[in-house]
Amino acid sequence: MHRLFVAIRPPAPIRASLLASMNGIMGARWQDDDQLHLTLRFVGEVDRPQADDIADALGAVRFTPFDIALSGVGCFDRKGRVHTLWAGVQPRDPLTQLHHKIDRACVRAGLPPDDRSYFPHVTLARFGRTAASMDAFMARHAALASASFTVEDFALFESHLGQTGPTYHMVERYRADA
Repeated sequence: MHRLFVAIRPPAPIRASLLASMNGIMGARWQDDDQLHLTLRFVGEVDRPQADDIADALGAVRFTPFDIALSGVGCFDRKGRVHTLWAGVQPRDPLTQLHHKIDRACVRAGLPPDDRSYFPHVTLARFGRTAASMDAFMARHAALASASFTVEDFALFESHLGQTGPTYHMVERYRADA
């Protein structure tokens, strides 16, 4: 089985800026450079034939390059307990449109539609059952922003879960229309 997702890798200077901000919260499992990405569609576990079908279907996705930038920080929680700290991205509309195109391609390849609401972000850290207060981090990075960068491609990644966390391997890259 292959655990797949579709994502955008921010350019190296953007990732370096994010990495420099990652500190100051006890118990945070900070992402490393190889893990920093902006998910467009989580696929999950599929067998090799379906993985090949997904890779082929993604090749039919057409989009023109667009600019985005990091904008602010926030967190996701379940039942009042924070589990993910993230950096936001603006504008969201071109990312949402690309997400929908990718979702339709995945459905053509046999996956069910992604029925979760899509919120573009870059995960910075994950937390276990107990997360320290994030107030100081949130106040310090509330105005997090980056220079804009052009999204010229997206990629299909395979995730391998290990004892030290997931590792990601790029399977295929898909370029924007010129």
